[in-house]
Amino acid sequence: MKSIPGPKTLALFQRLQLLLAPLNTLESYAKKYGDIFTMITASGETVLVSSPQTLQEILTKDNNEYEAPGNKILQSMFGEDSMFALSGDRHRRERKLLMPPFHGDRMRNYGELICNITKEAARNLTVNQTFIARKLMQEITMQVILQAVFGLYDSPRLSEIKSMLADFLELTSSPLRASLLFFPWLQKDLGPWSPWGKYQRQQQKLNELLYTEIATRRAQLDENRTDILTLMLLARDEEGQSMTDQEIRDELMTMLVAGHETTATGLSWAVYWVYKQPEVYEKLMQELATLETDTDPMTIFRLPYLTAVCQETLRIYPVIILTAIRRTKQPVELQGYHLEAGTIIHGCIHLTHQREDLYPEPKKFKPERFLERQYSPYEYLPFGGGSRRCLGMALANFEMRLVLATLLSNFEMELAENQPVKPQRRGITLGPAGGVKMLMKGERKQVEKKSPSVAVV
Repeated sequence: MKSIPGPKTLALFQRLQLLLAPLNTLESYAKKYGDIFTMITASGETVLVSSPQTLQEILTKDNNEYEAPGNKILQSMFGEDSMFALSGDRHRRERKLLMPPFHGDRMRNYGELICNITKEAARNLTVNQTFIARKLMQEITMQVILQAVFGLYDSPRLSEIKSMLADFLELTSSPLRASLLFFPWLQKDLGPWSPWGKYQRQQQKLNELLYTEIATRRAQLDENRTDILTLMLLARDEEGQSMTDQEIRDELMTMLVAGHETTATGLSWAVYWVYKQPEVYEKLMQELATLETDTDPMTIFRLPYLTAVCQETLRIYPVIILTAIRRTKQPVELQGYHLEAGTIIHGCIHLTHQREDLYPEPKKFKPERFLERQYSPYEYLPFGGGSRRCLGMALANFEMRLVLATLLSNFEMELAENQPVKPQRRGITLGPAGGVKMLMKGERKQVEKKSPSVAVV
C-alpha cells in the first residue's frame, strides 16, 4: 500500500518551519501533498489531516481505534496533572470534575463581571493616544479569569498572581523564545540567567502563590462561593475522592494560561477585523444599537451578527492551529493509507478552516458565511474536538461576544496603522504580530441609550 506523502527535508528544518512560519508551511505542504501528509512536528513524525470526514473519524473513535495521549510539551508548562497532560481514565475523571463550573448555565453569573471589567480597563486608556489591543485584551481576560476562577478582587495576592503570570508568559512570547517549549534539548537549567533556568524559577514563584491560595481557601472553605476554585475544592469523583493540591494547582495554571491568553488573542483579532472593514463595523454597530440599557447578557450572546463576527475571527486565524494529539491503538486505514499502531496524528484546524470547498475565498473576512449556513463540528473546530475539545469553550465564546459588544457600544476607537497585520507565534498560540495598534478616541456620548449594560441575573 502507498505511503503517505510528505517533505523529505531534515527533521530540524521542518520543526523550525512550524515554529517560525507555521501557516505558510502548512499551506504550502497542503498545496503540494493534499489533505493528508506527514511532517516532523514537536511530537515526532506526525500525520496531518484536514478533511472533515477524516477529522470525524479520528475525533469520534477515541478509546476504539484511536487514543488521545497527554501532551508532553504542555506538561512542561502546566504540570503533569493538567488536563492537557492526562490520558485515559484519569483524563475522563478530571474532565468530569471540572465540567460543572464551565457549564453554559453558569456563564450568566459572569455577564455583569465581564462587562464591568471591560469598561474599567478601557477607561484606563488615555484619550487620543495609541494603545496595543492585545495588551488591553490581556488586561480584561486576566481580570475575568482571576475573578471568575479565584473569586479574587482587590487583594494583594491577586496583584501578585497577575504580575507573576504576565512575566511567566513573556518568557515564551516570541517565536525564538517559544522554541524553549518545542525543543526539549533546550530545557536545561544552566542557572538563573539561562532561558530554561529563568523559566523554571518564574514557574516556581507562581507555584508558591497558587499553593498558598489553595491552602488558604481549603482552610476557610465557603460552600456558598461560586468561583471555580471553590467548586474545584468541593468537587468529588464517583469514589468520593477530592482533587489533590497538585491537581488543583495544575488545572489552575491551565485555566490561567489557556483561558486568558487564547481569549485575549481572539479578541485582538476581532477588533482588528471589525475596524479594518468599515462594512463589518457598520453592520455590527446597527445590531448593537437595538439593545436596551438593561439587556440580559444572554441576549447579547445570541446576537446573530456579533456571533458571526466572532466565529469568522476564530475561523480565519484560529488561535490554536492543531487539534490535540491522537495516536492509533492498532493498525488502521485512513484515506486509503495504512497506518501502523502507534502512529501520531494531528487534525490541522487551520487547513480545515482554509478549505475553499467549505469557505469560498477563505482569506477574506466574511462573517456572513456563518449566517448563510451551519458548519459541522468537523468543518469548524477552533476549540478542537472529541474528548479533548476545550473545556472553556462556553466561557471563551461568551466572553468574546460580551467584551466586543461592550467596547464597541461604549467607546470610540480606530486602527492606528493601515498595513495588514499578520499572525505570529506566541508561545503555543498564534496571535497578531505587534498586537494590533489602535487609537482611543474616547467614550461615546449618550452611552445609556446604546450600552449593553448588564443587569444582575
